[in-house]
Amino acid sequence: MDSLQVIQNLFGSNPVLFWVLLAWVTAWKGVALWKASHKGSKPWFIVMLVLNTVGVLEILYIFVFSEWKRGESKVKP
Repeated sequence: MDSLQVIQNLFGSNPVLFWVLLAWVTAWKGVALWKASHKGSKPWFIVMLVLNTVGVLEILYIFVFSEWKRGESKVKP
């Protein structure tokens, strides 16, 4: 059984799972893209826009790679 058939079986038997996963990915991607754009991080913005990692890359960016440094202004002039 190929991976596409597995995915079709999984979401075909439980369409609610598809919508929950879609909401999860959209929420994390939106927050991460917003944060990357406000920090002026074009490489991160492009990578997160193009790749779909089911929210994993976005969560890592938000909590690990984009932490504000102490004394750094959160709002750019």
